[in-house]
Amino acid sequence: MSHCLIDNFLNYLKVERGLSINTIHAYKVDLRQLEKSVNSDFLKVDSSSIGRYIATLREKGYLSSTLNRKLSVIRMFYHFLFSEGKINYNPLQTISSPRRKRKIPCYLSLKEVEDLLQAPSTDTLYGLRDRAILEVLYGSGIRISELVGLNRGDINLKTGWLKVFGKGSRERMIPIGREAKLWVRRYLREKGEGRNNSLFCNRYGGRLSRQYCWKIIKKYAKIAGIKKTISPHTLRHSFATHLLSHDADLRSVQELLGHVNIATTQIYTHITQERLKKVYKKYHPRA
Repeated sequence: MSHCLIDNFLNYLKVERGLSINTIHAYKVDLRQLEKSVNSDFLKVDSSSIGRYIATLREKGYLSSTLNRKLSVIRMFYHFLFSEGKINYNPLQTISSPRRKRKIPCYLSLKEVEDLLQAPSTDTLYGLRDRAILEVLYGSGIRISELVGLNRGDINLKTGWLKVFGKGSRERMIPIGREAKLWVRRYLREKGEGRNNSLFCNRYGGRLSRQYCWKIIKKYAKIAGIKKTISPHTLRHSFATHLLSHDADLRSVQELLGHVNIATTQIYTHITQERLKKVYKKYHPRA
């Protein structure tokens, strides 16, 4: 019964909400974890059961951000059950989300970015490809999942625009700079026509995976001597941070990153706050 309810919910997310396969899989894992923990029929779960479940996860050391994500999935699930008439009471109504600590994202300095971008040896096709990948990631701020999904027709090297399909298959257009255009053009010229339409290909002519791109970034970070712990989002964070530190407004950065809610972009407000402090100290007579 519980498995059937989960499957119906996931099918709703796929068909009605248009969520990606990766997101749906993550939701499935969260709900299976809940199912195993409460060891009961989903339709009989009450707020106390959910509360105990979250408390158990907290005791196991789960971060507030992870708990909030799991709670968000459970809320959506029980809202779905309520709207479908499967239950007449939503057990999540009396449960509040754990307070989330705002974490400043890790980003690279301008010198670190420059060292990273110059790390690949561009004497080979795959060195050219890797340089182009790094330039596009930093020059556009797109996610790795968005990068590996790019096709040749998604980039216009004459106008300098990139068409990206983000979360929920939302399409957005992003400008890319001269360096990204230069290295993509060099890579495509050297690569020639491939067997498929992917912009960036592996050694067998197929589409690159996110995991492989992640390994590429780790590899060149090590070559560049970068000591920071690099994540798949580091170049994206660096892109946003450097824009804001050079006076870009938050709303424009939100558009470029493809954030639906500006609250998501506000993790970068430490940059604007630092800039305001510098302006204040420089120009205020009593500073």
